[in-house]
Amino acid sequence: MKRQIIFLFLMIFSSVLMSCSRQDMRTIGIEELRDKIAGGWAGKMIGVAYGSPTEFRARGETYEEELRWEPDFIAGSLRQDDIYVQLSFMMTMDKYGIDAPAEKFAESFATAGYRLWHANVQGRKNFFDGIMPPESGSPEYNLHADDIDFQIEADYIGFMCPGMPQTANSIADKVGHIMNYGDGVYGGMFVAALYTEAFFEEDIQKIINRTLLAIPSESDYAKCIRDVIALYAANPTDWRASWDELEKKWGDVDICGALEAFNIDAKLNGAYIVMGLLYGEGDFEKTMEVSIRCGQDSDCNPSNAAAVIGVMKGLSGIPDKWKSGLESIADSKIIFTDYSFNSAVENTLKYAKQLIQKNDGIVTDEEVKVRIQEPVAPPLEVAFPNVVPDYKVSVFEGEEWSWKGDWKVLEGKQRGTDKAVALAKYSNEPGAEVSFTFNGTGVVIRGDWKKDGGKADVYIDGKLHRTIDTYYFWADEEKRNMFLWHILNLEPGNHTVRLIVTDQKKPEATGAGIYLRGATVFKTGVKKNEIVKLSFEK
Repeated sequence: MKRQIIFLFLMIFSSVLMSCSRQDMRTIGIEELRDKIAGGWAGKMIGVAYGSPTEFRARGETYEEELRWEPDFIAGSLRQDDIYVQLSFMMTMDKYGIDAPAEKFAESFATAGYRLWHANVQGRKNFFDGIMPPESGSPEYNLHADDIDFQIEADYIGFMCPGMPQTANSIADKVGHIMNYGDGVYGGMFVAALYTEAFFEEDIQKIINRTLLAIPSESDYAKCIRDVIALYAANPTDWRASWDELEKKWGDVDICGALEAFNIDAKLNGAYIVMGLLYGEGDFEKTMEVSIRCGQDSDCNPSNAAAVIGVMKGLSGIPDKWKSGLESIADSKIIFTDYSFNSAVENTLKYAKQLIQKNDGIVTDEEVKVRIQEPVAPPLEVAFPNVVPDYKVSVFEGEEWSWKGDWKVLEGKQRGTDKAVALAKYSNEPGAEVSFTFNGTGVVIRGDWKKDGGKADVYIDGKLHRTIDTYYFWADEEKRNMFLWHILNLEPGNHTVRLIVTDQKKPEATGAGIYLRGATVFKTGVKKNEIVKLSFEK
């Protein structure tokens, strides 16, 4: 609540200053506004469909295989979470208005029929467990707080806030904290603000530089984006050389994918959006190609980058090669939503008019006059200060584990073979317990959320920390290898986690089992990106 009050004060203060010093009204015709909104949605759909075959195929390396496009590929975007998740947020506005409270956005998101992953699914699980936003996205309850999730779902906010980054940030602050915190929220704010600027500016570098003012300059997200800008300035012709330097500095910052090449972190993937925009130089195809070839979440990143170009140039400015397949699916329903492409455009335009009027603009049948807002950054949030992954250990290895009671081995088939492998240890015996001893300042216990998942009491160094609930069954799905429990910011040294199975469960759970797979230990230290310098800085 204190954070929200400070942010509101900053926006009000900035608005007062603007009203005293800068009364910048920009006029745009309704048809041009509709064309730019349509360009944003089309860019989003084209980019995610183009990059989809490459998603996470390149982890910690560039993607160098052939990229293919056929007009009918765009139909795949009707089934992409980049599209339908954020449209469920717009459906919340349809039902509860543009000022709908965070709890209503969280409810519609959590109870939707689609499957979710990473920060999103943790936000859903937290909602089911009674943890509401903003706590549901906080590092206390969500170890995915810095993940990309909100970054790929904030487009609709920017599309309906032309020239109004303060308004976009206000909406993003509310919705983004359902599943994210800190850099994870700033990713959504940054992307949304890119669109707010692209409505009235065609210089990519000016758009990016002004957008940076919408997030805290001292955040790692802003630092990472500034590095991309500096790399481009030093070497504007070779994006791969710039990618190499960026990777050395920022390639292993992901807490979610700790100690793996997989990186779902918002800021690194956000950097790949900006790489595409800068090295693409306003060209729709080149922008997407660079963002795709940067790797990692390589359907989401070109989707965001292409949407910026789409807003800037409008649907009418997107080459026919890319949009020719759109007409045939423009009225087709996007799964899990009430919208098609055409109706999403019209609904976004409706909300844009409302928000323009609400923020002292003028709307007529032929045009709108937008009162341009100065970007205002929210207060700084840092999800994982000085948190560095140290090592991982499975439940089947190491002397760190101590087991009491009846624990069985869950077996499954090794991928691509008929060979049986041990996946987890599980118990549904009340009072069964396991202890894990580690040296560090934090730890996460990994395991499964199951239809027959129950509750367990978790102690750290002899003190009860939290009771966890491992029941999950939604969209006909359980979840494997999830973060069941974590704690950070302990004093350096030896610590012991003790987990005790209870006989408690949710009424809908079919059992009260606890399924464990392993642990990841963290230490306090200096992150590599704080040490590595770019070549021209040495």
